[in-house]
Amino acid sequence: MYPEIEPYDHGLLDVGDGHRVYWEVCGNPHGKPALVVHGGPGSGAGAWWRRYFDPRTYRVVLVDQRNCGRSTPDAAEPEVDLRTNTTAYLIADFEQLRRMLGIERWLLLGASWGATLGLAYAEQHPEAISEVVLFSVTNTTRREVEWITREMGRIFPEEWARFRDGVPEEDRDGNLALAYSRLLHDPDPAVREQAAKDWCAWEDTHVRTHPGWRPDPRYDDPVLRLRFARLVTHYWGHAAWLDEGVLVRDAGKLAGIPGVLIHGRLDISSPADIAWRMAQAWPGAELHLVEQEGHGAGGRSTQELILEALERFALRS
Repeated sequence: MYPEIEPYDHGLLDVGDGHRVYWEVCGNPHGKPALVVHGGPGSGAGAWWRRYFDPRTYRVVLVDQRNCGRSTPDAAEPEVDLRTNTTAYLIADFEQLRRMLGIERWLLLGASWGATLGLAYAEQHPEAISEVVLFSVTNTTRREVEWITREMGRIFPEEWARFRDGVPEEDRDGNLALAYSRLLHDPDPAVREQAAKDWCAWEDTHVRTHPGWRPDPRYDDPVLRLRFARLVTHYWGHAAWLDEGVLVRDAGKLAGIPGVLIHGRLDISSPADIAWRMAQAWPGAELHLVEQEGHGAGGRSTQELILEALERFALRS
């Protein structure tokens, strides 16, 4: 990966409804524009994303999506209302930022939840997208949420039983994401804190399917735990407010936009058929299934494929 760099410009964009979205730009001010679409929801755009891009050739835009990272208000604050934080709002934020920065088209780099959001954005605004590079591909369908929150219990039965038992007994056969979301907004801070711990413990479990896995140290931070858990359950509980299967059905809108999809074969929490189905429906998309790697970009082969795709696309006008 490329050396660490600092942004040359940054700010808070007022996108309405009391939201101010943090953005930053780094690399070459006259380079090829690229937008980082981070995961979570709620992870924020960490500085490590910058290192995928050659700073001599790319003008890289990083955004903290609503209510996370350096954007305000913070989802970890008890009184914050998330009703104006949906997929449609995030897409509108990207478009407002693109116009504010004077960018005609930009490449998208995204992962995990960022793959869902990136695909939804690209299908709604294909004229604004030059290329797409996604890893750990998801669509955030109801089927996928049910798989992660319930069926993955077949892989980790003991851990899943603890996760399920973290919600009231009457909620255990229903939508577990929504059940946790209610707990995470409980008036009692002790209830919120325990729900955040239980949710993040399961998050750290269902990605534990590849060699070299290590616990995610982010979840040691109680503020991040609450922010992350609130946003994930908010989105998963509503299947990202997307019609079931719409991203695959509308993949034809991406015809003519080069795409690279990179997915670990051992990513059991987001099975490889998600990426495979998208590649089948997207004319011209490349699919790379990486053996012995799981969810995220921790594996060397996944990183190399990301870098190779970005280097190749840097040459396209």
